[in-house]
Amino acid sequence: MSKIVKNYQKVLQTIKPLYQSIEKKRPGPTPKMSDIEVVALSLTAEYMSIDSENALFEKLKHCNIDHLIERSQFNKRRRKLFMLTEEIRKKLSENFLSMRSISL
Repeated sequence: MSKIVKNYQKVLQTIKPLYQSIEKKRPGPTPKMSDIEVVALSLTAEYMSIDSENALFEKLKHCNIDHLIERSQFNKRRRKLFMLTEEIRKKLSENFLSMRSISL
């Protein structure tokens, strides 16, 4: 398993509980790749300093990520999910701050 897939799975596992607390139902058919998976892949790329979607999808060519959508769909969904991504970042930072205050 590649490094990017391992990081993606760790990010997904970490943010899933946060997402469930703010989850919103979306209208229409169920997408191939869920919103939380799109956000997790976006955060993984950012964490790994991959700033280009072309570079990200080049690295993902030989990886096995379930439900992976094509690059242009990913870009559109990632932009539409910006506010959700920011909510998850905020909850993550709150969790980190609360852990830091406990350890002090």
